[in-house]
Amino acid sequence: MRTNLVPIVLAVLLSGSALAATTAEADPKLTALFDSAWQRDLADNPLAASYYGDRRFEDRLPDLSRAAITARDAADAQVLRDLASINRAKLSPDDQLSYDLFQREYTGRIAAQPFKPWLYEIRPSDGPQSLSETAELLPFQTVRDYDKWIARLKAIDPYLSQYQDNLLLAIRERRTQPRVIMEKALAQLQKQLVETPAASPFFAPFKRLPETIPATERERLAAAGKAAIRDSVLPAYRRFEAFFRTSYLPATRTTVGIWDTPDGTAFYRNRATLHTTTQMTPDEIHDIGLQEVTRIRGEMQKVMAQVGWTGTLQEFFVHLRTDPKFYFQSQQELFEAYASTAKRIDPALVQLFGLLPRTPYGVRAIPDTSAPNTTTAYYQGPALDGSRAGYYYVNLYRPDVRPKYEIEVLTVHEAMPGHHLQIALAQELRSLPQFRRNAGITAYVEGWGLYSESLGKELGLYQDPYSYFGYLTYDMWRAVRLVVDTGIHAKKWTRQQAIDYFKDNAAKTEADIVNEIDRYISWPGQALAYKIGQLRIRALRTAAEQALGSASAFVRFTISC
Repeated sequence: MRTNLVPIVLAVLLSGSALAATTAEADPKLTALFDSAWQRDLADNPLAASYYGDRRFEDRLPDLSRAAITARDAADAQVLRDLASINRAKLSPDDQLSYDLFQREYTGRIAAQPFKPWLYEIRPSDGPQSLSETAELLPFQTVRDYDKWIARLKAIDPYLSQYQDNLLLAIRERRTQPRVIMEKALAQLQKQLVETPAASPFFAPFKRLPETIPATERERLAAAGKAAIRDSVLPAYRRFEAFFRTSYLPATRTTVGIWDTPDGTAFYRNRATLHTTTQMTPDEIHDIGLQEVTRIRGEMQKVMAQVGWTGTLQEFFVHLRTDPKFYFQSQQELFEAYASTAKRIDPALVQLFGLLPRTPYGVRAIPDTSAPNTTTAYYQGPALDGSRAGYYYVNLYRPDVRPKYEIEVLTVHEAMPGHHLQIALAQELRSLPQFRRNAGITAYVEGWGLYSESLGKELGLYQDPYSYFGYLTYDMWRAVRLVVDTGIHAKKWTRQQAIDYFKDNAAKTEADIVNEIDRYISWPGQALAYKIGQLRIRALRTAAEQALGSASAFVRFTISC
């Protein structure tokens, strides 16, 4: 169904808040269904609960058994049946929207079930090899906090056993990740195989036991933590690493596209639909990417002329990747540049936005366990109850491959007015059901982040031509994603083809490019959402500006929720 969105956008832009308050009473049956489904999801996934700041399940890990997965699939189907029993026509307009979004969520879950996506959910950015990073989400202030962590450590042994069972099923059904990606995961797993409990990343919280806990309790907790790591965590990881290295890795695919798995072509279409929220085919998405690459190359050449570069675009890329003046020498210098840029942006936001989140955010370094094989940065949302701020995580591994000219555009995307503004504001909309306040619709979440990059000049950024080229590099990066993601998973490109195409069109460093391509390989379709979402949001703004005419210059943006 095609909707005329211009009036909606105008209403949002001209309102004094990001979303008009609901005036009608919410339907109690619908509200109860939303709440029960949300609570079940939290209980089923204690790691997600920790992310949201829900403290009830901190002593446990998800149940990955086949029986639990089957039960969750059946429960999702029951949710849709329960939803169908509610007469949508009798709901208020806002409840109808909630109904439709909820239906979309659960219809998508059921559509994915035949492809068993949970068998592919081990990646360099996700999986048991980085489980220790869960500690980043937890407060560790009381004895009970530490006792819960110890209980969670003891749950790692059965958790990894279930993970192993699922990877055995992946082997039998040929639903594995590619070997080139899993070699990186193996290297991450091996970082968990330390000689002593005190050297384990799982022991890190015990190195900062607060003085507010009595000395005798601190001693008990540290000893119990060491015992749990010695007797449960380390033996479990040794067994899992041996299985992963000797059984799973040799059975993984030598190809990189999801097409080379059972129902892989259909699965990719399912992923593309999920992440873009469109019915576009891979070919259509690929063509949009090619058009965007051509457009952005033209903008890049204008900047080259501005700085007096007389060589080719490729030579300019090499210059940007190799000239030491574009890089910091130390991790501390790099971190301070990210932090100072974030705080320089914040005061300018009131010029563009009529509503800003109350929840603060901070800047943190990506943990060493995953930094070598993960992205340049990412955002971690705040706790729903306000007990934890949002965080902009930056990668300090190898400062010599983290260009200065990318810092402004990266910060705009991950912090403000990108993900923090968007996600924290959504969480603060208390009148909405939890699933809407925390909806992870990739095309919107990442489309907004990429659209936010284009606001840099309006925020006083990109004054230096190289910084503006950094913005163009990031826009190109997301255009390239449309080409290489569809190339790998639908057109049977090789990994090297994808790397070469990326290098030919963007000034990203080779280390970043390789990590990015490997991310697209291991997470089919997710990378399509950024540019597709950005183009749609940009089109909505353009339509609103045309409808408003000269008045558009005086309207602050409040479309962020």
